[in-house]
Amino acid sequence: MLQLSPHSTVFGSAQGQKERSLRMNMNQDEALSNYNDYNDLLQSEVYVDLERLRILARHGIPNELRGEVWKYLLGVQQADRSKELTTSKARKEDYEQIDKTDSEISKRIRGEVTRYQRRVPLLDGRHYMNRFENVILAYLNANRDAEYHPALVSLCAPFIYVLEKEWDAYFCFERLMQAMDEAYQSQTIKENIANFMTLFRNVLPELCNYFEEEEVDLNEWVTSWLQHLLSREMKFEDIVRLWDTYFAMPDFLEFHPFVCLAILRNAKENLEDLEQSEIRTMLLRLPYLDMQRTLAEAYNLRHESMERQICEDGDLL
Repeated sequence: MLQLSPHSTVFGSAQGQKERSLRMNMNQDEALSNYNDYNDLLQSEVYVDLERLRILARHGIPNELRGEVWKYLLGVQQADRSKELTTSKARKEDYEQIDKTDSEISKRIRGEVTRYQRRVPLLDGRHYMNRFENVILAYLNANRDAEYHPALVSLCAPFIYVLEKEWDAYFCFERLMQAMDEAYQSQTIKENIANFMTLFRNVLPELCNYFEEEEVDLNEWVTSWLQHLLSREMKFEDIVRLWDTYFAMPDFLEFHPFVCLAILRNAKENLEDLEQSEIRTMLLRLPYLDMQRTLAEAYNLRHESMERQICEDGDLL
């Protein structure tokens, strides 16, 4: 931390305050400009430009508009606005017809939500508890092949918080779960873990070796990180920001392992100072992250991986 010397002048201190004030004003101006860009797209009378919306969303979405934008990015709301009221009404009616009762599962959901609310006070309260219970039960009853898992609570939480209408939260949650199910049909979670471990050893060999020396159970945290999109480990505000970028991408599940690697790379020095139990605690309860830096690092890692793959393929020819 920068310390002022005893001889620092009043002018120097005032100058620092002035610079901080200018930066704050610039950030406010940028935020207002960003908000207006989103608003212009969302207020379009005929058609919402989804491509432009995706470009903006990759850099984060204003809190006030996030729910509306997520609906478009996940395909719950169509870009053609001519039938918006009709489709919104149909979604509500469809949701209301789904069975939301199962006493045994309800009890398990309430138990997990209670634990989750202790960690995330933003979602505390009976109102949120009811929404969790309704949305998850509706999903399980409408998708009979799906089984209850405590991670459904953390995967559902951002939608419960961000979407104003319960039925919109349900359909956005369902879209995410469908995307994950489709991805795991083409490549199992075991195959994903194996691929990630190969990347981990190639990109961060020293950290990987250190984990092995400390006898860190790699499967424990890698499985959760990959299978639940970091929803159980990340701070809530960070996961919401991460998903802004994810939902704007056509291949976010393929991008996700590089985000995991970016987190490890940025935390490498800290992790190498910890012992086994401390490493486990940190990996399963991540601190607040610089999401812009993490995402930039992830893009770079994916680019490096693609270049490496091209070189290896060229060597085989």
